[in-house]
Amino acid sequence: MSGGLEGPRRVKDVMTPAPACCVPGTPLPEVAILFTQYDCGAIPVVENKDSGRPVGIVTDRDVACRAVAAGRNALELRAVDCMTAPCVTVAEEMVLEDCLALMEGNRVRRIVVVNDSGAVCGIVAQADIALKADERRVAEVVRTVSEPTLAASRVEPVAG
Repeated sequence: MSGGLEGPRRVKDVMTPAPACCVPGTPLPEVAILFTQYDCGAIPVVENKDSGRPVGIVTDRDVACRAVAAGRNALELRAVDCMTAPCVTVAEEMVLEDCLALMEGNRVRRIVVVNDSGAVCGIVAQADIALKADERRVAEVVRTVSEPTLAASRVEPVAG
């Protein structure tokens, strides 16, 4: 879809609904399996499956930088050991432009969507925006969030 934003576009119009989630104690190999099963690079971490409230997010980059590159045995780690916490969240009814501004301001490629109860109900990724938003705006978001950062890479290798 190209062209302008027709009408008051909301986050719910572009998000991927019902993403796979895990809990802090989920073994990292299981998180990696979710990446492959759901063909995604980010898994929201919820406090428990009942509440569905997000406490963080684990990305494929988090695993690479905070586990593997740090010399830690990923087979022995859990989601809590690699996740980014807290994660940036938006309401499903939020205006899309406000969501994009949050992604740019926080320099994140994915943002967790919560419902009125505060439970995860979706995720907005760069791919979702690329498929459904104005081409010029997509380019601006990608350019901003792709600027180099060391945030996820700042890890101390495990002495060994």
